[in-house]
Amino acid sequence: MKKNIGIWLDFKQAFIITLKNEEHSIKQVESNIEFRERVEGETKKYGRFGGQFITYEKQRENKRLLQTNEFIKQILKEIETCDSFVIFGPSKMKKILNKEIKNNMLLTNKLQGVFKASQLTENQMVAWVKDYYNILKK
Repeated sequence: MKKNIGIWLDFKQAFIITLKNEEHSIKQVESNIEFRERVEGETKKYGRFGGQFITYEKQRENKRLLQTNEFIKQILKEIETCDSFVIFGPSKMKKILNKEIKNNMLLTNKLQGVFKASQLTENQMVAWVKDYYNILKK
């Protein structure tokens, strides 16, 4: 009764496909990462302070980093109890997740691989994960 998981993710969302006893289930996790937002109190793209120009980029970058870390934590919470998992997807988010997993001693040995994949429908994701684990069995 192995529990194998495939994680398809990009910056908007993650699909966690769980295979258990030849049955599959899909859970969608939204990232809530904001890429275009207006900071409260912001007037222009820059402010003048003496002879210097300041921007709000650092504030936005810090907020985006916090949102990304929260998204990664949600995914890690979902895969704690699995036997093995594989990561695939089109964006750099899979590399960020892989880096966090390498820092987690409990999950490092469970990771089967990180693969590049294009935009897929839910049925294609399920088929990809099933094919991957069927190849491992052989």
